Amino acid sequence: MFGFQSEDFIPFLVFSIPIIAIVGGITAGIVRTLGRQRLIELAQQERIAAIQRGVDVSKLPPLPTIGLEEEDVLGVTPYERDRRRAQGLLIGGIVVTAVSAGMIAFFMLIQRDNNTWAVGLIPGAAGIALLISAMIVQPKGTPMSNAGNPPR
Repeated sequence: MFGFQSEDFIPFLVFSIPIIAIVGGITAGIVRTLGRQRLIELAQQERIAAIQRGVDVSKLPPLPTIGLEEEDVLGVTPYERDRRRAQGLLIGGIVVTAVSAGMIAFFMLIQRDNNTWAVGLIPGAAGIALLISAMIVQPKGTPMSNAGNPPR
């Protein structure tokens, strides 16, 4: 109808996926940086307004800092940071393990006499590694129930 075969479209599709991923990653990084910068700017404006109203500088909270490390998340305690990291690893491990199981089932269904299902073992091993690392990184102890503050 349009003068091209579906086989001509496959190379375009194959090369467009990494390009979209790279552009999306760069965009996410820029948005994150701008968001962090905006938080710092708002904290500075709030501090200036409090000083103009006569609030003692020693009673004001310190300004948040922007670091290049993930550990420098604004307004998050070390316990909360570790808990979020463990949750992220757990979610990633579950998703990758589920994808692996899906790949194994798919390859077993389409080629019963071949061992192509073994391709799913590679992401399965990565998923299990993520699950193990989530258990290792999980913060020890529980936050205090009366105030909701993490142990120190």
